[in-house]
Amino acid sequence: MGDLLFTVEGHVAKIVLNRPDQMNAFSKEMMDLWIEALVEIRDNPEIHMGIVTGNGRAFCAGGDVKAMINREGFLSKNSDDTDLRSTPLAVKNSLWKMIQRIPLLMDEIDKPMIAVVNGHAMGAGLDMALMCDIRIASERAKMGETYINAGIVPGDGGGYYLPRIIGLDAALEMFWTGKVLNAHEALDMKIVSHVVPHDELDNFVTKYCKEILKKPQEVVQMMKRIVKESQTMTLRQSLDYVSSQMAISVFHQGHEDALTELKSKFVK
Repeated sequence: MGDLLFTVEGHVAKIVLNRPDQMNAFSKEMMDLWIEALVEIRDNPEIHMGIVTGNGRAFCAGGDVKAMINREGFLSKNSDDTDLRSTPLAVKNSLWKMIQRIPLLMDEIDKPMIAVVNGHAMGAGLDMALMCDIRIASERAKMGETYINAGIVPGDGGGYYLPRIIGLDAALEMFWTGKVLNAHEALDMKIVSHVVPHDELDNFVTKYCKEILKKPQEVVQMMKRIVKESQTMTLRQSLDYVSSQMAISVFHQGHEDALTELKSKFVK
């Protein structure tokens, strides 16, 4: 069993972080396998949706604190056993070559990505959930941007994602204080999309995914790209982009199938 498990079933890919004894804290093996899994989700046309979750009582604790204290872990040694902390530039490059590849790959995936936050999601672990489109949390989950407790900054995209979701002031407060939220507090702040009783989490996620999978998948993916690109566009640019996507979608089989279904429901 590796540090990350990857399976595909019924057009749904599942990434399971698999270091339960370390609360699914990062390892180099986990990072490497995570990157491979995201490339497969991005490039495999038979995969229509991705899920990220954790094994055990945590979603992801982010960096391995014990390894940090001992100067070990995935940010300590390169593949040739050289010290990644030898210079500031070495630290920067190690982030760029490893963990920062994950948000960059996530940004290239037009398919829905769902974070199933089964337990604790701390620091970079929370940021990994924020990279997903939808976050479904167990009522047992706890979440926090805890970098300040280790005296470091968010290195994998938290400073980008969190203020876009909850606003600048609320994001700064979370980063500055390291406050840990329970699932319902996270829901109130819109950090998560749904909170579900822990024993019902799997069934809820299965039903949720099935509803999206019923829809024309090409259009689902186009909608995701429209929403993401529009965040950095002017209104005119967004409308121009949307008109191009509409021109494609109305000639797509998914449109014809949808019209046929609507006709069967409403035309007597």
